[in-house]
Amino acid sequence: QVQLVESGGGLVQAGGSLRLSCAASGRTSSSHVMGWFRQAPAKEREFVSCITWSGGTLYYADSVKGRFTLSRDNAKNTVYLQMNSLKPEDTAVYYCAQREIGVITTTPDLYDYWGQGNRVTVSS
Repeated sequence: QVQLVESGGGLVQAGGSLRLSCAASGRTSSSHVMGWFRQAPAKEREFVSCITWSGGTLYYADSVKGRFTLSRDNAKNTVYLQMNSLKPEDTAVYYCAQREIGVITTTPDLYDYWGQGNRVTVSS
């Protein structure tokens, strides 16, 4: 079993920055994918970014490309989502997720473990 604990959300003005963290613990495969998703009110959960743990391959949604940066610290089993130039449309609950199979995907249903969610609110 894998546990994912997120931190770092909050309220920020448009144009500001926030950094989300996701710490993983428990049994995990040696090659897995860590992803971030978000869900705004009355909307479906959408893909934000993901990274392979071993190869460092990154993938971003077009809506955040150039503004968000995903990184990882393997020694701490933690991934970070640095969010810059935030917009009101970035307001959502952000979730980190882990997929045991080391193949990148943007489909939420293919991820095996989820964090508790962290609210990010961007005011205009």
